[in-house]
Amino acid sequence: MNEIICPHCKKAFKVDEAGFADILKQVRDHQFEEELHQREEMLKKDKDSAVKLAEANITNILQKDLAKKDAELAEIKSKISNFDIEKKLAVTEAVNRIEKERDELAGELKSKDTEKQLLETTLKDRYATELIAKDNIIKMKDEEIALRKDMKLKLSTKMLGETLEQHCETEFNKLRSTGFKNADFEKDNDSKTGSKGDYIYRETDEAGNEIISIMFEMKNEGDETASKKKNEDFLNELDKDRTEKKCEYAVLVTLLEAESELYNTGIVDVSHKYPKMYVIRPQFFIPMITLLRNAAMNSLEYKAELALVRNQNVDITNFEESMNEFKEGFGRNVELFSRKFKNAIDEIDKTIDHLQKTKEALLSSENNLRLANDKAEDLTIKRLTRGNPTMKAKFAELESGNIESPKKSK
Repeated sequence: MNEIICPHCKKAFKVDEAGFADILKQVRDHQFEEELHQREEMLKKDKDSAVKLAEANITNILQKDLAKKDAELAEIKSKISNFDIEKKLAVTEAVNRIEKERDELAGELKSKDTEKQLLETTLKDRYATELIAKDNIIKMKDEEIALRKDMKLKLSTKMLGETLEQHCETEFNKLRSTGFKNADFEKDNDSKTGSKGDYIYRETDEAGNEIISIMFEMKNEGDETASKKKNEDFLNELDKDRTEKKCEYAVLVTLLEAESELYNTGIVDVSHKYPKMYVIRPQFFIPMITLLRNAAMNSLEYKAELALVRNQNVDITNFEESMNEFKEGFGRNVELFSRKFKNAIDEIDKTIDHLQKTKEALLSSENNLRLANDKAEDLTIKRLTRGNPTMKAKFAELESGNIESPKKSK
């Protein structure tokens, strides 16, 4: 039994274990419910607080994100605005630059048009002047041709050639005193080889070294000549004359083949057929000499150096010849000495061989003498009396004293 005091009336009463257990259960159930209720209230409050806190946090986060997004959006809007401004400025600047370039190009084009017009005007004026001059030249040439034809009709073939030669000689003499002080332009009168040219041009420097030499041949014929000659018909003979007279260049001054475009264009180089040979019209006579002379003057220093080298080569050749002669003489002496030295060596070898044989003979004699001496030293009375009883008895008597020796008996 358990005694229980009532909390209200303060009276004690007893209850058995079953009743106590029932009361205890009631008390416990009531406390549990109260605690459960309290806990539910607390959980509800905690839940509400947590929800509110979470809502506050979410709201705060959302507000921060929203503020961030608003800031980013504002920045983007600002950038877009700035980009639009920059784009407008760039477009404006590009348009201004293009317009400026357009204006410059337009100005240049206008200037070019002006220059073109001026150039066209200048060219027209110049060409008009040149055409007038050309017409005048053609007219003068026609007159000169007509004059020459008329003159050719009046002259023989020999006279025509002599006229061309005289023309060239006259042109040269005009410049001899000023441009060709150290030059000779004379007719080739040397026909020892069976052929000769018309003129030979030679020029030397102050030291007498030849600068240039040219063999000239002048050819001309009248229009009425039946058999027309060609320039090529005279090139071989001209090359032969140049070689025989030891000239560096050969030049054919010709009026042949008057209608040939090749020979009428200027100086014609035929060195592919004959070395250092040219074919010209009379108007190129002086220019041809000048061109070749200037080229030779430019190479004069090299020619002088070449002459010096050649002289040095001659000295070297003489030195080499003297050296070769010395070598040959020395070689002969060496050969003679070698031959005599070899003979002497051979004789010495023969003498050595003879002496060697003599030495061997002497050595052999010495050996025989030694053997004889050995035999003499080995000679005894026993060996002498061996097989000779008479001599053996005599020596026995001599040893016993019965017979005096030859020395004692004397």
